[in-house]
Amino acid sequence: MATDRIARPGLDGVIVAETRLSGVDGEAGELIIGGFPVEDLANRATFEETVYLLWHGALPDARQLAQFCQALAARRSCSAEILRVLQVAARQKIPAMAVLRMAASMLTLRSAGESPDDDTASVALKLVAVFPTIVAAYARVLDGAEPVSPRADLSHVANYLYMLFGKVPGPERVRALETYLNTVVDHGLNASTFTARVIISTQSDLISAIVGAVGALKGPLHGGAPGPALDMVFEIGEAGRAEAVLREKIERSERFMGFGHRVYRVRDPRANVLAKAAERLYATEADMKFYELARHVERVILRLLDEYKPGRKLQTNVEFYTALLLHGLELPTDLFTPTFAVSRVAGWIAHCFEQQKQNRLIRPDSEYTGEKNRRWVATAER
Repeated sequence: MATDRIARPGLDGVIVAETRLSGVDGEAGELIIGGFPVEDLANRATFEETVYLLWHGALPDARQLAQFCQALAARRSCSAEILRVLQVAARQKIPAMAVLRMAASMLTLRSAGESPDDDTASVALKLVAVFPTIVAAYARVLDGAEPVSPRADLSHVANYLYMLFGKVPGPERVRALETYLNTVVDHGLNASTFTARVIISTQSDLISAIVGAVGALKGPLHGGAPGPALDMVFEIGEAGRAEAVLREKIERSERFMGFGHRVYRVRDPRANVLAKAAERLYATEADMKFYELARHVERVILRLLDEYKPGRKLQTNVEFYTALLLHGLELPTDLFTPTFAVSRVAGWIAHCFEQQKQNRLIRPDSEYTGEKNRRWVATAER
């Protein structure tokens, strides 16, 4: 065995792909999506424009955008078989991410009268179009309500909110969720994106790659943190209690969810984007007092982290403001990670397209550390 080979657990620092989709600079606190700083793209683009940008390498003109929106809207319906699975899953109270994984694997099935989506481009459109339908339908069924059928005359984001709540959302709610989806659509070679690229590198199909990515996102170390990020805000309840409650928590070595990041050594740029989006939303559509309490809790946490853990550079990450913004939109915490998937599926697909163009089977090595030269002993002699 070569002596110059060094194992890198977690593949830390190992570059396994070149990409034009997104660039993450953890030291500078920068995120580039399709060539745009996330701060410039997220609160201006429609989600359809962002998806087109990732898939085609440029923003669409008016004609291209209209055609792309129409193609997505035409593929929003779930098959009857998927809807039946959602009903069964709801009776068993299966978590939403597990249901999304199951339903995504069934997308090979067609709805009655639906023409087959045999080419990869059509399958990609179907995946992005139908993820919101699956998530919204399951949320309603789980709540004892009937699913709301998608509407082709609404934008991707407006239709998702419509299917969740049964009424056409106002522009502030649409803009808030659209900013969120744009912000989290892609983020380098994270666990779920790497999973998708590994699967597609074997020349497997796109649905298999996306199901694998959903499975990776389902793990709590990747996609499970946004929900608990607001728990301490609810527990504190009023600004005057923040200092005592939080100091007690940090002295018990409790982790503050929504703070610190494996990549970013400064404030997560996505947190800044979502903080502004949440402020606009709460000022018009939600409880501004709760927003102000959350901001106060954030300031106290950052001060305590600097006091108790100097030099650790534990800053606010995307999860804190994800939770605040989605709570302002009245989404239950169980839908936070599935809603993330509604966005990130477009990024996963973009990476699959990229992998297919420059494909080489992803097959890293491992270092054997087990025993050698064992002698076989018959069963009776062991």
